[in-house]
Amino acid sequence: MAEPERRRRRPAVSYVEFMKDRIKQLEEQLSQANQARPPAQPPQPPQPWVEATTSTIAGEFYVHRETGLSNSQIQVTSRNVMHKTRLFGQSHWVNGVIGFQDIFLMIEPYAKDEIISSALPRLRKCKHLARIIKSQRAPPWPSPPTTELPSKELADALVDCYMRNAESLYRILHIPFFRRDYEALWLSNTPPDPAFLVQVKLVMAIGATTYDDEFSLRSSAVRWVYEAQTWFSEPEFKSRLTIQSLQTYILLLLAREAAGIGGALIWISAGALLRSAVYMGLHRDPARLPKKPSLLAAEIRRRLWNTILEITVDTSIDSGGPPLVSLADFDTEPPGNYDDDQLIEGDSVPKNDDCCTQTSFAIAFRKTLPLRLAITKFLNDLGPQGSYEETLRLDKEFRAVYKSLYQTLQRYNNSSTGQSVSQFQIRAVDLIMRRYLLCLHIPFFGPAMEETAYAFSRKVVIDTSLKIWYSTCPSVSIAVPRPGGDIPVDVDLARLVSSSSGFFRKIPFQAGLLIAVEIKVQLQEEDSLGPVTVRPDLLAVVEDARAWNLRVIEAGETNMKGYMIWCIIAAQVDALLRGIPKEEMPLLLLRATEDAEEACIPILERMAAQDRRGEGTVDGMGRMSLNTPTELVEDWDLMMTDGQFNLGDGESMGWLFSDGTPQESALW
Repeated sequence: MAEPERRRRRPAVSYVEFMKDRIKQLEEQLSQANQARPPAQPPQPPQPWVEATTSTIAGEFYVHRETGLSNSQIQVTSRNVMHKTRLFGQSHWVNGVIGFQDIFLMIEPYAKDEIISSALPRLRKCKHLARIIKSQRAPPWPSPPTTELPSKELADALVDCYMRNAESLYRILHIPFFRRDYEALWLSNTPPDPAFLVQVKLVMAIGATTYDDEFSLRSSAVRWVYEAQTWFSEPEFKSRLTIQSLQTYILLLLAREAAGIGGALIWISAGALLRSAVYMGLHRDPARLPKKPSLLAAEIRRRLWNTILEITVDTSIDSGGPPLVSLADFDTEPPGNYDDDQLIEGDSVPKNDDCCTQTSFAIAFRKTLPLRLAITKFLNDLGPQGSYEETLRLDKEFRAVYKSLYQTLQRYNNSSTGQSVSQFQIRAVDLIMRRYLLCLHIPFFGPAMEETAYAFSRKVVIDTSLKIWYSTCPSVSIAVPRPGGDIPVDVDLARLVSSSSGFFRKIPFQAGLLIAVEIKVQLQEEDSLGPVTVRPDLLAVVEDARAWNLRVIEAGETNMKGYMIWCIIAAQVDALLRGIPKEEMPLLLLRATEDAEEACIPILERMAAQDRRGEGTVDGMGRMSLNTPTELVEDWDLMMTDGQFNLGDGESMGWLFSDGTPQESALW
């Protein structure tokens, strides 16, 4: 090879060697850098801790929290509350009260000293009066169904209240057949069918909650529920597996919740309802059954299954328990768009989707069920805890579903068919939907006070709580700007919220507590040199809530602790606004407690005197029995209400909404 050619190739060989050396050098540097860097952290399992709170007033609570990192490095949080033998998930209203643990601990040392304070003696007096009133209202147990009914005029009004409200939300009855048999009760001389008579009385019990502002027929509603419960307790198990019995059991759950009879246990009873329906094959679409039912039978089955799903999901979000059902557990289609009269014809075709029928509302609301079920499972299921990323995804889906529902209901109201969706239906479904949105963001409401990453959840909780409050509770405060302008309160919905003792009353109560927590945090974190300011629409809720809870007592509620806690909250907010020193706060809150008791005692005394005279009962039914055992009446109920508890349904957390129990040292 010639010398010039060898010289030309040497630089190429030298360049290759140079690059090899350089690559080796870079690899060594990278290896050293990796050794110096700490290893990547794998997703951390949830780190649990339990916060225990014990006081003579409030009792003993265990608040369980978990934090960790998901695969996307977003913090996850979880919280549940345990009291006695009950475990409440993240959707339960009690999570909103955790922000006020300090007031109970602050008051307790002074409340124990009866020389300083009369709070405990007055509280005992309120509890004693409540027991008397409940004993006077309670019928004997068992209470076999009777043929006694109120006057035709009153019964008609109660049935109309039911049809206008409860039946418009939850399709249970075939209205033409029910009205036909109902009218026959007043015309026939033959003994009525006991099963249908029980059904009629439950319809009247539910209707009584919206009959007037005072729930004047509460005692009668309680008696009707007891009669139905006695009827179901008879050992005729197979005969209860009928469509009529299923309808009656649904009515019984709604009536129990309305009258405050074991209302906190509706979720447990809803499980029995669901399993009864599955055993009867309602989870399978009628078109897939071996024996094809008639159009009427098929549509009644679809309607009942749809209502059972609603009760299952709503009681789950209400109780903080898992729904224990999934979309894969059934294939029953939503109800068809029929009016009830069409089903009698047998070969009718469902009306166009744009036509509003007696079933259109239920069909539209059913489309939101998958999302509401997903939110409930996300909050209360035992599985892996959801991340904030998942919360935001569900929030986005909620807004799309809510918008579609709103447009559908508006289209019904603009149709030319002559029928439309009532204001009660619109207000009620808005209230239900907003509760799911509220519960979705509550787990991150507390962390948002410290972490700006969750600020969106804080805003959603406050905005949603305000809309819930102003759509259900008439304001007694001075005029303040309302979210979305002035929203007229539907009279029937306002009565349902204040008079019934379950799902609908808890929603504004939960919303009000969250607003109060926001106010308290803002005031405690205020470090401005100028005057302390809080949004007037937030402050107005505190005064409205105090007045609303007093109206609830005037409407017949015997438990004054909801009113008491709002008086204490209002006093604390006022003290923070005025800059009262911390050391003066306990006695100020104690005085608010005493004032609340003083306001309630004459109301309870008046109710006790009225019930002794037999007032508030339906004409012709006489005075209710007084033989309810005191120890059963005293059992603790979690949220609502001070209703009767001699159906074997002991329940929890009387510290706020029950009259205590002799087995517990806590006075709440």
